[in-house]
Amino acid sequence: MFYIRLSTKIALALGVLLMVVVACNQTAPPPPTNAPGGGTIQRTPTPVPASDEEAIRQLINAECEAVVQQDVDRLQAMWADNGMVTDANHTQANTGDDVTWKGWDALRDRYVNLIFPSNPTFCEHPDIQVAINGNNATATSSVKIGTTNCQNCNQWAFAKANEGWRITALTYNLNPQ
Repeated sequence: MFYIRLSTKIALALGVLLMVVVACNQTAPPPPTNAPGGGTIQRTPTPVPASDEEAIRQLINAECEAVVQQDVDRLQAMWADNGMVTDANHTQANTGDDVTWKGWDALRDRYVNLIFPSNPTFCEHPDIQVAINGNNATATSSVKIGTTNCQNCNQWAFAKANEGWRITALTYNLNPQ
């Protein structure tokens, strides 16, 4: 009887010891994944801009990068709360066929339901022209995103506040087809 109790206690102690050893040898869980395909988002470090023009160029390029990474939180941080996006439908003179999204909730829906499903793996603005007037600015740019390559087809608007420059408007598809 004494040997059975001792054997049970030893077996129990060995079991507990085995669980501790197994738990200590497990690797840490992987970092959170937020990128498409389950990868971890790798953001490009943003250098401190030397001028307002450089800050606006960085903002336009960061928007492009965030689209490829499908990073909604980063996009929200770039936009003014009352921001607006307009698809000019390649008919700049005819505003009757424009599609417009106003406010962050609508902009978020546009990114999530219209832009992200196309799963762009590449985006750049090869040429950006910036005009600054105090705390407001405009910019025009071409864009290469996915299979789209349009020249001078984007018109941007920006406002500067305490937190820096924010996008207030983007009109795209300005070029005729």
